[in-house]
Amino acid sequence: MIEADAFPSDRYAVQSQIKYHGLDPQDALILLEAREGEVCLREEDILESIEENGDELALVMLGNTNYYTGQFFDMKTIGKKAHEVGAFVGFDCAHGAGNVPLQLHDSNIDFAVWCSYKYLNSGPGSIGGAFVHDRHALDKNIPRFEGWWGHNKETRFGMRDDFDPIPGVEAWQLSNPPILSMAAVFASLKIFEAAGIENLRTKSIKLTGYMEFLINELHDERIKIITPQDPNQRGAQLSIQVLNADKRLFNSLMESGVIADWREPDVIRVAAVPMYNSFEDVYRFVEILKSLLENNER
Repeated sequence: MIEADAFPSDRYAVQSQIKYHGLDPQDALILLEAREGEVCLREEDILESIEENGDELALVMLGNTNYYTGQFFDMKTIGKKAHEVGAFVGFDCAHGAGNVPLQLHDSNIDFAVWCSYKYLNSGPGSIGGAFVHDRHALDKNIPRFEGWWGHNKETRFGMRDDFDPIPGVEAWQLSNPPILSMAAVFASLKIFEAAGIENLRTKSIKLTGYMEFLINELHDERIKIITPQDPNQRGAQLSIQVLNADKRLFNSLMESGVIADWREPDVIRVAAVPMYNSFEDVYRFVEILKSLLENNER
């Protein structure tokens, strides 16, 4: 079970796994869709779908924070329901790592994966991360794709030994990470440690709320925020849907010095990142947006 509008790489990974096990994605993949006329999934609909498909459900895998809408899911609640029906649960935290407090162990989910080039600031092509819960991480009998770097460090260079997995999530490593890329991640994580994710989250909620207020004050029917209004259901990103959009408004924002992101068919993603964005940045962005709308750009 995944989101119908999950990031493409998530769909590709799940579909290829289904095919690898000799099954047809048309039969074996459940897509969670928002209600008609809505963009975001409702938590009660997710839980109901898990319950309805419980007898056949093997895995629930969602984006912790949806790349398109910015919706932040309650991992603990969804994970609890998945476990009640005997399914595993995992989350793609690419848009959550460095953005929202994840508390992966306390959420009791089975696994999570993420990249480091978004909110963790390491740049495109950098290393990824993975979490495996304690109840699985110490089990050597779990089937896995095995690589040299997941082998016991004490005997790794013995070369001829059978695979002896490192206790913990390290056993899932296939090869050594790129050292230069790790240096960028290390520098970034030191800043996160100094700032504190809870402090960043507090500022993020205020920044996003301020941006939401200013955009709503424009009272322009051509734009609509589709990210949930509840701060607990979103991170630093607001997704602005543009009526009858092509990319003109987005292109004009970029030409005006606003670094945003376009997602087909009609959404501009704007993230006021608390690590390095200010309330003045938010104000200037909305003033630029207002000016462009007044000039009939969209």
